[in-house]
Amino acid sequence: MKSALFTGAAVTLGLILASIGSAQANAASPADAGSSAAAHQPTAQARQHGIEKAGDAYMGWLANNSMTPAAAAPAVMAPAATVEGIDVASHQGNVDWTAQWNAGRRFAYVKATEGNYYTNPYFAQQYNGSYNVGMIRGAYHFATPNDSSGANQATYFVAHGGGWSRDGKTLPGALDIEYNPYGATCYGLSASAMVSWIRDFANTYKAKTGRDVPIYTNLDWWTRCTGNSTAFNTTNPLWVAKYASSPGTLPGGWGFHTIWQYSSTPIDQDRFNGDMSRLQALANG
Repeated sequence: MKSALFTGAAVTLGLILASIGSAQANAASPADAGSSAAAHQPTAQARQHGIEKAGDAYMGWLANNSMTPAAAAPAVMAPAATVEGIDVASHQGNVDWTAQWNAGRRFAYVKATEGNYYTNPYFAQQYNGSYNVGMIRGAYHFATPNDSSGANQATYFVAHGGGWSRDGKTLPGALDIEYNPYGATCYGLSASAMVSWIRDFANTYKAKTGRDVPIYTNLDWWTRCTGNSTAFNTTNPLWVAKYASSPGTLPGGWGFHTIWQYSSTPIDQDRFNGDMSRLQALANG
């Protein structure tokens, strides 16, 4: 009888403990909840731009007054030397890299990660495919600064395709910091907090790879959300988004841009500000 009573008590206690454990597991910390894919519901505006779920964000997703789409590529003004490229994300699926090469594209950036909860399911085909066809390629990270620290997201990025190697064909990973498709434009951060977040990401990325991360942004967002900070213009290459006939006024006191995203038609198109030897120098570090 004692054995039966003991067994019954143990089962009851086990059920109670299991119930408590389940409740604790379901009651995730605020940080965990904020970083989960389920916590990211695209705004109505983001849905209009093809962002249906967490992870769908991509470079230049919001075309606003500072990024009016251009119908055609701007003319190259002599004697400036440039190299044409593209950037891609999961929206493009499996890319025909031979066709892109034949169209004159010589470099590509591929979305690797978003926040600390998403990796691009097409990353291998896009990242390796561009490399195999002869392009110089790199990876980029779509930042969600309200989810976790800059160090946390830089670490996640490096661990999921955002690393760098001195093979002459790999560009340093880029930080895509722009409009929030899941809520408040500046992710609920003050300008000083945003600058601190970017610095945390940049410092961590450099500690892990030895490279200064290029920063992709645009004048409007950078002015609104960092107070047009000049904290990075001597260390981090600028990748400016401006869908027009010229890059226009640069954000953050940068004296020049390194890459210019000038159109999203028929795919995100980019222009490196220099000739192939300078692009290779950026890859080599």
